[in-house]
Amino acid sequence: MTVAFRPRPSVVRRDSGLYAYERALARRGLTPIAGVDEAGRGACAGPLVVAAVVLRKQIDGLADSKLLSPAVRERLYARIVDTAYVSVVTIPPEEIDARGLHRSNVSGMRRAVARLPCDPAYVLTDGFPVPGLSAPSLAVWKGDQVAACVAAASIVAKVMRDRMMVSLDAEYPSYGFADHKGYVTPGHRLALETHGPCPHHRYSFVTVAREMGENEMGAGVA
Repeated sequence: MTVAFRPRPSVVRRDSGLYAYERALARRGLTPIAGVDEAGRGACAGPLVVAAVVLRKQIDGLADSKLLSPAVRERLYARIVDTAYVSVVTIPPEEIDARGLHRSNVSGMRRAVARLPCDPAYVLTDGFPVPGLSAPSLAVWKGDQVAACVAAASIVAKVMRDRMMVSLDAEYPSYGFADHKGYVTPGHRLALETHGPCPHHRYSFVTVAREMGENEMGAGVA
């Protein structure tokens, strides 16, 4: 049974540095510690990528991947995969459409932790609780900004997903995936209006479903 560890405010302060959670857990003998985060949750195209990371050494410069430049993310990604235990799960659009985004996300986090090459004693997840993990866990609000292992997971997930979207751009150049990475932008909306969705769009998402419906109605009138 998963039992949540909830540090007292006097033990873990959100302004105590990026390694404060790890230090507090280590003082209680709860190591190794895994951090879990995803990339692509808000996109309407492309996969959801979930990463779990166990840091084996301190890495300077870790931060929420969204706050870092692509060049810095790539540099930190290389250091993380060289020095940490890393597991990545890719959830395709069809699975998201079939199961729903949140269920797919939670399942991906469980699978990422289970595939780590070590057994974590504790798991920190970004934002929301993940039931069914093999170790005690804590959902940390904006965990990618306050916990080093979660920040590392956010970087791994973001870099890997961005690379996948650049590859999709070469296959489907009309949509501009290399620029917006599957998120909704004016250019992406225009491409959907012009070409309709491709097989890598999430058909259950409102923006995509709307264009599918309008294209079907237009085809019926013609």
